[in-house]
Amino acid sequence: MNKVLALAGRDEARDFIDIMYIEAEILPLGPLCWAAVGKDPGFTPLSLLELLKRRGKYQRADFDRLMLTEPVDLIQLKTKWLHSLELAEEFIRTSPPSEIGCLYYSASQASFVSPQSPGIQDAVPHYGQPGGVLPRFST
Repeated sequence: MNKVLALAGRDEARDFIDIMYIEAEILPLGPLCWAAVGKDPGFTPLSLLELLKRRGKYQRADFDRLMLTEPVDLIQLKTKWLHSLELAEEFIRTSPPSEIGCLYYSASQASFVSPQSPGIQDAVPHYGQPGGVLPRFST
């Protein structure tokens, strides 16, 4: 959620690359925006998405500075970004407003998921709390 909020507030290629990785490997952009507003209640999921739509206008030199392990294909990256934005808007517009600010947890997947993903039947809202997840020690 922090990385989504960072990208909304600053136009850094490193944040953009991080979000593209998170979106592809961990959780789609729609659920990320949905949950991020729980950390910053000044946003709605759609207002956050509108700020993100202004991102993704990078030049080759922006990525060359990052010392990435492989070169970035700007055309492919832009295509993926536009598709991610489209799916995120669809997710936001079709999700229940009473659940804004949550992630969705699936016990069968043992991870946070998009409740709209195929095969996900047991996604339940999970709301963050101040302090995040802290370890508990028993004596």
